[in-house]
Amino acid sequence: MKRIRGVVAATAILILIGSAHAAGKATQAGIASAHVLATQAGFEVIGKGGNAFDAAVAVASTLSVVEPQSSGLGGGGLFLLHRASDGKQVMVDARETAPAAVDRKDYVDAQGNADRDHSINGPLSAAIPGEVAGLVWIAQHYGKLPLKTSLAPAIRIAREGFKPDARFLKELAMRKEVIERYPGSAALYLVNGRAPKAGWTFRSPDLARVLERVAAEGKDGFYRGEVARTLVDGVRKAGGNWSLDDLSGYTVKEREPITFDYRGWHIVSAAPPSSGGIALAEMFNILGGYDLARLDRVHRVHLMVEAMRRAFRDRAEYLGDPDFVQMPITRLLSIDYAAGLRASIHPDKATPSDLLPPFLVDEQGSHTSHFSIIDAEGNLVAGTQTVNLIFGSGLVVPGTGFVLNDEMDDFALVPGKPNAFGLPGNEHNAPRPGSRPLSSMSPSFVIGADRIGVIGTPGGSRIITMVLEGIFGFIEGQSPAQIVANPRFHHQYLPDVISAEKGAFTREEVKELEAMGHKLSESERPWGFMNVVSRDRKTGVTQAASDPRGDSGSGIVK
Repeated sequence: MKRIRGVVAATAILILIGSAHAAGKATQAGIASAHVLATQAGFEVIGKGGNAFDAAVAVASTLSVVEPQSSGLGGGGLFLLHRASDGKQVMVDARETAPAAVDRKDYVDAQGNADRDHSINGPLSAAIPGEVAGLVWIAQHYGKLPLKTSLAPAIRIAREGFKPDARFLKELAMRKEVIERYPGSAALYLVNGRAPKAGWTFRSPDLARVLERVAAEGKDGFYRGEVARTLVDGVRKAGGNWSLDDLSGYTVKEREPITFDYRGWHIVSAAPPSSGGIALAEMFNILGGYDLARLDRVHRVHLMVEAMRRAFRDRAEYLGDPDFVQMPITRLLSIDYAAGLRASIHPDKATPSDLLPPFLVDEQGSHTSHFSIIDAEGNLVAGTQTVNLIFGSGLVVPGTGFVLNDEMDDFALVPGKPNAFGLPGNEHNAPRPGSRPLSSMSPSFVIGADRIGVIGTPGGSRIITMVLEGIFGFIEGQSPAQIVANPRFHHQYLPDVISAEKGAFTREEVKELEAMGHKLSESERPWGFMNVVSRDRKTGVTQAASDPRGDSGSGIVK
């Protein structure tokens, strides 16, 4: 297992985390997820003697049923775990991989431009799924219950059905044009060729059967045998290039999380192939040189934006799959490097992105799902999983009951050209057989002297900055309910603009930021679906909250 650490001493980390739950007499668990049925599934499994890791399997698999536009068996995820019994913390990397037959030529049109249809829709956009392998790994290595118990809620809901919320129906209608291209997709998601309306009951008996096979056979129930053959035959018939070896060869990776300190707080986050942890560490290291509490909001936002700008520039330049590329991680995480970047920030003027060193040419899906869990024993799970864009590739292989991802767009398919979310990249993030695309997923733990938080969100390239702002809120003493409700802003180096949710800034703040040289764009749509759980280490009191931007999110403590 590759070891990646930030700027804190390993001994201090273990002491802090090992004692994190010792003081409080917690008797409750907290779960926050994007759907009440998923949160309830987690508690159902805990009620049967499971721990946070069993609950994670239940929550994740249920989300694959009730929120297929965001995640599912056809996608992948990154799962950050902390085991209370021995202080072990690890990132389970279940990110999707490129098939062996990947060819960049398939994603370029006759003029040499990116062929966006091939990269985000249909069989060529789908990478080899890692979700199932990740859930089986977590159950077998960290859980207490058999898979048949942890998967039971998802199997039951897939078979019996549920009534989708307004978000599900709206986003399904948005993808109807692609979904209707594929018979398996149209049969599962459309009603007489039309997008369904409120009151429709969604059932997926094929998905229930796939989950039952996984419950009985583990990883082999998905990556070998009947399900694997069905997937490969279906993808190839639709024009894709998967093979049985692609599926049978898929492996979960355990990776050392990124860890760093900020003003007495210890933060644990995702390692590559996620860019989240490194970008967060770089931003916090830059901002650690300022006394932000003494600044007015405009200057504080200015400095946060400048830190975001520099971290996203480095993301484009350096980061990729750690199994395939060498990255200067030690330098990117160092306090000295951050000090150098800080020295380039003017206290009152924006730095145009084109004045920074250009990244060398030789994003992430907005429809992702995050859940946070703390159990009574003090085990922690921050799980972020995705199919990339809304309903992924739009392709459902008949007989499987779930949509495949479109994660191939997260690779730098055309070097130097941005992906669907405006994120550029270079050869570090090139698609290679078996490689994993760079991600912005940032499941994180925040550990302090008095409180512990589990935080994460979907939101494409905005995930990292939303988690940054959420962690700041937690450090400042905000409750999970406050954190998930806060308006958000974002900068990602290119395009050179601060994007913001409606109401994030007052008119006067906008004028002051523009006077500094910043460009602002207000979004009509809300971002993300943050889910946060916290625990007071002294009292054991646990709180959970789900983003009010969603229709069916649920944060429950019991």
